[in-house]
Parts: sequence; C-alpha cells; structure tokens
Amino acid sequence: MDMPKKTPGSVAEFDAAQPHPAWKSMRETCPVSAGPAPAEGERPTYFVSTWNEVNAVLVDTGTFSSTIYSETTTRFMGPTLLALDGEQHRSWRALVSNAFRASQLEKWKETLIVPAITRLCETVAGQGHAELVEQVISRFPVHVICGMCGVPSADTPRFLQWAKDIHRGMNDPDIGIAASEAMRAYLEPLVEERRVRPGDDLISDVIHAEVDGQRLNDEQIYGFLRLLLPAGSESTYRSICNALLGILTTPGLLERVNADRSVLSAVIEETIRWDVANSMVPRVATRDTELGGCPIPAGARVMVLTNSANRDETRFEEADRFDPDRPAKRHVGFGLGPHQCLGQPLARIELRVALEVMLDCFVNLRLDPAYPVPVIQGASLCRAINWGWAGSRDIGGLRADISG
Repeated sequence: MDMPKKTPGSVAEFDAAQPHPAWKSMRETCPVSAGPAPAEGERPTYFVSTWNEVNAVLVDTGTFSSTIYSETTTRFMGPTLLALDGEQHRSWRALVSNAFRASQLEKWKETLIVPAITRLCETVAGQGHAELVEQVISRFPVHVICGMCGVPSADTPRFLQWAKDIHRGMNDPDIGIAASEAMRAYLEPLVEERRVRPGDDLISDVIHAEVDGQRLNDEQIYGFLRLLLPAGSESTYRSICNALLGILTTPGLLERVNADRSVLSAVIEETIRWDVANSMVPRVATRDTELGGCPIPAGARVMVLTNSANRDETRFEEADRFDPDRPAKRHVGFGLGPHQCLGQPLARIELRVALEVMLDCFVNLRLDPAYPVPVIQGASLCRAINWGWAGSRDIGGLRADISG
C-alpha cells in the first residue's frame, strides 16, 4: 500500500485564483493527497478529489465525522447541525426541517421570492447597463432569508454584511465574533417576541418545533439562524451568478432558454455540478482507515473537494464544459449523505425564479462588451484548511447590457 503523495504544486498554487487545474492533476495522479506538513499540534490534512472517494467519505459518517466543524464555525455561529453526527444530528435536523416544508416554500415563492427579485430588477431596468452581482443578485437571497425570518427589508444590508463577516471570521476571528454578537443582539427581540406571539415565519417555526418532546434551546436556535443567514445568502447568490454566466457564454443557450423556459431545470442542475461556491467540505477521521489505497490516520482532517468530484472525467464527459444537455447524473453540489444541504429545495426555487424574472425583465440581456467576460475564481467559501485562507469561489463582477 503506497503512502499518499503531496498535493501537486505549491500551497500558493492551490490558493491561487484557479484551482481546477490543480484538482485535475490530483485526480489523475493521486486522488487522496496529503497536504503540507502540519505545524506542531495541528492535524494532518488529506484532500479527496475523485468522485468515488468523495462519495465514500460523505456517506460514511461513522469513519469521517462532521465534528471537525466544532473547531471552526462553532466559534462564530454557536452550535449548529454542521458539527453533529448520528442520532444527535437526525433529531436536530428533524426539528428544523419542517420549516422548509413544501407548502411553506410555495407560499414564500409567491409572497416573497418573486416580489424580491422583481423589485431589484426594476431598480436597474431603465439604466441600460448594470453590474448585476452588486446591484441585483447579491442582494436577492438575503432579502429572501430576512423575509422568511420576519426581518424588515430595510435591515437586509446589515445582514448581508454580517454574513460576509462571519465567513471572514475563519481568517480574522475578531471580525467573525463581532458579526456573530451583533447578529444575535439584533435577533434576540425577534426571538423573544415570536416565543410569546408566534407568527407565520421561520423563526416561529424553529422556536416552537417539537419532536418526541424535544425542542431547540436558545443556543441552538441562534446557532441555526447564524448558519442560515450566511448559507442561505452567500452560496445562493454565487450560484445564480454562475448560472447566468453559463447561459450568457454558452453559444445558443440564451436563445433556447428564452424560447423554452423548461430548459432552465437542466441549466440549474448543470450549474450546481459545474461550479459551486462551497467547494470544500471538511471531515475528521474517527479511526485509522484507508481511502483510495492511501492510509489516513485517526484524527486527520479530510477535505472533500466537491467541485473536483463534480468534474471527475470518469463520471462526467468533458466535465469542464458547461453543458445542460449532458445526461442527467447525480452530482454532489449540495453534498451527499445525512448532511446533504437542508435548504436545497429553497435554493433551487430561488435559482429558477431569479433566472426567470431577470430574463423577463431584461429582454435584451447580454454581457456588456465594454468589459472582459467574467471569470469564476477562488477556491472555496470558507477557510477549509489549517494552512491558509482558500478564498471564495466567486465572480468578481457581471456587467450586463440590459437595454431593451
């Protein structure tokens, strides 16, 4: 049995703006790769890049535990589902999953999601040109999440900033802790009011949810809300950007989508496969094991590269190409196993509605020829490894000609 090789290239190369070439090299040469030598007292890190091995890690929660999150996000968000496994995770997830029931999602679609993106599009429709990331797309999901929680729309900018700062906390703890504390201070009056006078909103659902006599305690409630705001805003708006980029840069696709909106279903699934914002998922080995023929010691950090698995050429032909016509196959853009994204039905609705409304509102939509074609860059939403900041998987800007 061979020991795993080092990650191809340097740390700087892995942290660079375009990680896909490095991930491709990993898939071809050493699917389970050791990271740089850890500092004294730090965990060793292994990167998992291929489809089969990524799936093996995500479904085997007994060997590859999510409790690693207790060393990172828990400091800024408090206790969350991310850091739990087994029965604890199942019971907590059952308590919050009802908040995303189909009837509630349909109500939010009509009363909140469609109006939110429509208003944002209307604010720029007469300009002729727009920077869609800044002016529309980044603002949309946080309007939705805040509306779901009963937060006034005027306060959404501060929630967007808190969401960004909580993520930045992985690299700058003072910023993350300050944002976390500010968010809790804001939410406390809302939580206490809903505790006494429940409404038809997500906070009320979470506070009063009960399964087998169990309810969430205060720390769990605030942990869930701190997780929801960043997860429901940052990752969703990046996915919308990626979908729009795919539509506008794939020859003939814009015309097809405008002629037949049913094509959007395949576009959305291809977007989530092609490039997701949170492309690294951490786990910790609970025992000595091996993966892909490589030994992994107990206590090691295992970084699952979901974006790499979704471009594994052994599963997806011409995997780097944005192709909504490719044969439908399961991807891991929303994860896999017990920790599969709880909010994925909401995310799919937001993606679909955002694309439909933008295409309806901007009838002559195209990339602005005065600017370079946008490029998705960065490695991941979070500081996923113990040797540096990975950077966000993001589009720097999406300038569009929206003149009718």
